[in-house]
Amino acid sequence: KIEMKWHRVLTEVLGNDRDGVTGVRLRSTVDDTAEELAASGMFCAIGHTPNTDFLQGQLELDDKGYIKWVQMQRTFTSIEGVFAAGDVADNYYRQAVTAAGTGCMAALDAERWLAAKGFAH
Repeated sequence: KIEMKWHRVLTEVLGNDRDGVTGVRLRSTVDDTAEELAASGMFCAIGHTPNTDFLQGQLELDDKGYIKWVQMQRTFTSIEGVFAAGDVADNYYRQAVTAAGTGCMAALDAERWLAAKGFAH
Protein backbone atom coordinates (compact mmCIF):
# COMPACT_ATOMS: atom_id res chain seq x y z
CA LYS A 1 0.00 0.00 0.00
CA ILE A 2 1.26 3.47 -0.88
CA GLU A 3 0.34 6.25 1.50
CA MET A 4 1.00 9.85 0.52
CA LYS A 5 2.29 12.05 3.33
CA TRP A 6 1.74 15.68 2.37
CA HIS A 7 3.26 18.67 4.18
CA ARG A 8 6.11 16.60 5.63
CA VAL A 9 9.87 16.65 5.37
CA LEU A 10 11.98 13.54 5.63
CA THR A 11 14.35 13.80 8.59
CA GLU A 12 15.82 10.28 8.56
CA VAL A 13 15.70 7.01 6.65
CA LEU A 14 15.82 4.09 9.08
CA GLY A 15 17.38 0.73 8.36
CA ASN A 16 20.59 -1.22 8.11
CA ASP A 17 22.72 -3.12 5.61
CA ARG A 18 21.07 -6.47 6.36
CA ASP A 19 17.41 -5.40 6.27
CA GLY A 20 17.62 -2.36 4.01
CA VAL A 21 15.05 0.37 4.61
CA THR A 22 12.89 -0.38 7.65
CA GLY A 23 11.20 2.97 8.17
CA VAL A 24 11.33 6.73 7.95
CA ARG A 25 11.11 9.67 10.32
CA LEU A 26 9.04 12.63 9.15
CA ARG A 27 8.35 16.11 10.48
CA SER A 28 5.20 18.09 9.71
CA THR A 29 5.75 21.44 8.01
CA VAL A 30 2.37 22.54 9.38
CA ASP A 31 2.71 21.93 13.12
CA ASP A 32 6.27 20.57 13.50
CA THR A 33 5.09 17.22 14.89
CA ALA A 34 7.28 14.18 14.27
CA GLU A 35 6.25 10.69 13.25
CA GLU A 36 7.94 7.42 12.46
CA LEU A 37 6.57 5.05 9.83
CA ALA A 38 7.51 1.45 9.17
CA ALA A 39 8.46 1.05 5.51
CA SER A 40 10.39 -1.31 3.27
CA GLY A 41 11.06 1.42 0.71
CA MET A 42 10.34 5.04 -0.07
CA PHE A 43 9.96 7.48 -2.93
CA CYS A 44 11.11 11.03 -2.40
CA ALA A 45 9.51 13.58 -4.74
CA ILE A 46 11.84 16.43 -5.64
CA GLY A 47 11.64 19.29 -8.08
CA HIS A 48 8.18 20.53 -7.17
CA THR A 49 9.62 23.95 -6.45
CA PRO A 50 12.11 25.27 -9.00
CA ASN A 51 15.48 26.27 -7.56
CA THR A 52 15.47 29.74 -9.12
CA ASP A 53 15.50 32.10 -6.14
CA PHE A 54 18.97 33.34 -7.14
CA LEU A 55 17.50 34.51 -10.47
CA GLN A 56 14.87 36.84 -8.94
CA GLY A 57 15.18 40.25 -10.56
CA GLN A 58 17.55 38.94 -13.24
CA LEU A 59 15.43 36.66 -15.44
CA GLU A 60 11.68 36.84 -15.93
CA LEU A 61 10.02 34.17 -13.76
CA ASP A 62 6.38 33.18 -13.48
CA ASP A 63 4.43 33.44 -10.22
CA LYS A 64 5.63 29.97 -9.15
CA GLY A 65 9.30 30.73 -9.84
CA TYR A 66 9.67 28.94 -13.18
CA ILE A 67 11.81 30.63 -15.83
CA LYS A 68 9.64 32.05 -18.60
CA TRP A 69 10.39 31.37 -22.23
CA VAL A 70 9.82 34.57 -24.20
CA GLN A 71 9.16 32.80 -27.49
CA MET A 72 6.83 29.81 -27.79
CA GLN A 73 8.62 26.47 -28.27
CA ARG A 74 12.05 28.11 -27.93
CA THR A 75 14.29 28.21 -24.87
CA PHE A 76 14.99 31.96 -25.07
CA THR A 77 14.66 33.85 -21.79
CA SER A 78 14.19 37.52 -21.04
CA ILE A 79 17.96 38.04 -21.36
CA GLU A 80 19.47 37.65 -24.81
CA GLY A 81 21.93 34.75 -24.91
CA VAL A 82 20.52 33.05 -21.81
CA PHE A 83 18.58 29.87 -22.46
CA ALA A 84 16.49 27.83 -20.01
CA ALA A 85 15.83 24.11 -19.98
CA GLY A 86 14.67 21.35 -17.70
CA ASP A 87 12.39 21.47 -14.72
CA VAL A 88 13.16 25.14 -13.95
CA ALA A 89 11.46 26.08 -17.23
CA ASP A 90 8.67 23.47 -17.22
CA ASN A 91 5.76 24.09 -14.87
CA TYR A 92 3.52 21.50 -16.55
CA TYR A 93 5.19 18.18 -17.39
CA ARG A 94 8.15 18.18 -14.95
CA GLN A 95 9.53 14.86 -16.18
CA ALA A 96 13.12 13.77 -16.74
CA VAL A 97 12.45 12.92 -20.37
CA THR A 98 11.01 16.36 -21.15
CA ALA A 99 13.82 18.02 -19.19
CA ALA A 100 16.34 16.16 -21.35
CA GLY A 101 14.45 17.22 -24.47
CA THR A 102 14.46 20.89 -23.53
CA GLY A 103 18.15 20.54 -22.67
CA CYS A 104 18.75 19.49 -26.27
CA MET A 105 16.55 22.35 -27.48
CA ALA A 106 18.52 24.87 -25.39
CA ALA A 107 21.82 23.54 -26.73
CA LEU A 108 20.59 23.93 -30.31
CA ASP A 109 19.15 27.39 -29.61
CA ALA A 110 22.46 28.46 -28.02
CA GLU A 111 24.48 27.04 -30.93
CA ARG A 112 22.32 28.88 -33.48
CA TRP A 113 22.41 32.09 -31.44
CA LEU A 114 26.22 31.92 -31.26
CA ALA A 115 26.44 31.23 -35.01
CA ALA A 116 24.21 34.24 -35.72
CA LYS A 117 26.60 36.36 -33.62
CA GLY A 118 29.56 35.18 -35.69
CA PHE A 119 30.90 32.56 -33.32
CA ALA A 120 30.37 29.59 -35.66
CA HIS A 121 33.13 27.01 -35.82
